[in-house]
Amino acid sequence: MRAVGIILAGGNNNRMKELIHKRAVAAMPIAGSYRSIDFALSNMTNSHIQKVAVLTQYNARSLNEHLNSSKWWNFGRKQGGLYVFTPTITNDNGYWYRGTADAIYQNMDFLKKSHEPYVVIASGDAVYKMDYSKVLQYHIDKKADVTVVCKEMDPSDDVSRFGTIRMDDDMRITEFEEKPMVTKSNMISTGIYVIRRRLLIDLIEHAAEEERFDFVNDVLIRYKNLKKIYGYKIDHYWSNIATVDAYYKTNMDFLKPEVRNYFFKQDPEIYSKVSDLPPAKYNPGASVKNSLVGSGSIINGTVENSVIFKQVFVGNNCVIKNSIILNDVYLGDNTYIENCIVESRDTIRANTRHVGTNGIKVVVEKNERYAL
Repeated sequence: MRAVGIILAGGNNNRMKELIHKRAVAAMPIAGSYRSIDFALSNMTNSHIQKVAVLTQYNARSLNEHLNSSKWWNFGRKQGGLYVFTPTITNDNGYWYRGTADAIYQNMDFLKKSHEPYVVIASGDAVYKMDYSKVLQYHIDKKADVTVVCKEMDPSDDVSRFGTIRMDDDMRITEFEEKPMVTKSNMISTGIYVIRRRLLIDLIEHAAEEERFDFVNDVLIRYKNLKKIYGYKIDHYWSNIATVDAYYKTNMDFLKPEVRNYFFKQDPEIYSKVSDLPPAKYNPGASVKNSLVGSGSIINGTVENSVIFKQVFVGNNCVIKNSIILNDVYLGDNTYIENCIVESRDTIRANTRHVGTNGIKVVVEKNERYAL
């Protein structure tokens, strides 16, 4: 494919609350076996993009460990490959990334040394499948300067945390508003863009000269009447996990047969770093209904409508309902968990009860260990 990829994975999001105190949003576990960034990386390699840069910053340790070998996403090659860039203090620059445009600017050498004519930009906090080559062909056919992948959300969805757009009959974007307090449209930007490489370099360098640091506000919105910016509409599954509720809902979606079939059984595949763990073990007396259970887990109690990640121990007479238990959690005997997200590498004491009554409760015990 005639494009390089950039995955923006460095942001800090307070809407994730305790879940991102020790990890980046892009490193959040998904569906028992994956990380959020796996979906963008898999889409890149499945679209035959051979050269991808991941821009990380906030709490990047676990994300960098996850990306320490590019072979899992088929980027272990002589030509191209996977590049992980973190902020670098130099004589000319003493700043961390001050925004998405600044993150690209501080790694401008990656773009200038590339030879592909186009760039695909994606975020690392969304769960979806996409063939970026189709978006690129649409971009070329429209003779667009920038193409924004967009999706029409349900009227019941809160779209105020996204960028909302309006398009004319030719799909050219006429209005673009980032995180509006009052929304005028249910059509949102998914944070996926296609742009010519030379144009991106020019726009980012110009923004840096004016000390403008955000790609959406200072490039897309600012130039929407000067550049030909088109929307590419999708209607398949797409979910952004950047709030606690959205993260919970996305994982619960994988309990639906049609979503599991779409991601697990239909081509193209979603790839992830492989852990050499034994299969889950169900001891006598265990009861598991409509749940995902990760490898290396041992189940002794009752699990219903829940997502259990890797190496989780569920003690005797435990009851887990409508919950997400992250990696390497020990649940003591007679524990009751409902409507909760339990932080990874944690120990829940025996004979305790955690119930989310007004929304989803994030459970973090004081004896927690480092959360990967």
